[in-house]
Amino acid sequence: MRRALLAVIAGGTLLAGAACDSDAETTAAPAPTPSTAPAHSLPPLPDYTANTNLVCGRLNTIYQGELRAFGAAMGTMITYKEAKQTAEAQKAENTAVSKLKAVAVKIRKDTAAAQDPEFKAAGIISATKVETSVKDRKYFDKVKTLKDLNATIEGQFSQWLIPVSGFCRTQ
Repeated sequence: MRRALLAVIAGGTLLAGAACDSDAETTAAPAPTPSTAPAHSLPPLPDYTANTNLVCGRLNTIYQGELRAFGAAMGTMITYKEAKQTAEAQKAENTAVSKLKAVAVKIRKDTAAAQDPEFKAAGIISATKVETSVKDRKYFDKVKTLKDLNATIEGQFSQWLIPVSGFCRTQ
């Protein structure tokens, strides 16, 4: 019973308040029309195009330089493995590792100059993926023939470079 009484009192108070409001004169200014309303727009997004093109140009040299040298060292390693020249194969593997480290360093260095924070972050991801492969010598152990190399290297390049390649597609 108490709840019902409180509900009636509350409802009556709301109705009385609404009735009082309806009697009041409206002195507020009319709502602005779309043509008189102030234009609120977002600030323009920064244009990173020129800088991105510059960084992508630098990154594209990885294919002619560091990755080509890495592939050549891997080919040499395979040749020595097939000839059962273990010491020479190990030297060639070490050379391949150093060339791969150079890829990571170049990606990290070049993308550090990117003005686009997302591109910069993608560079860190790509460089980290390459560095992980450098530390994982199992990758090199799997590659025993040129056929093995051809089967794995393209996929590996893609895995390493996909984060940054999305920014350099128009290059």
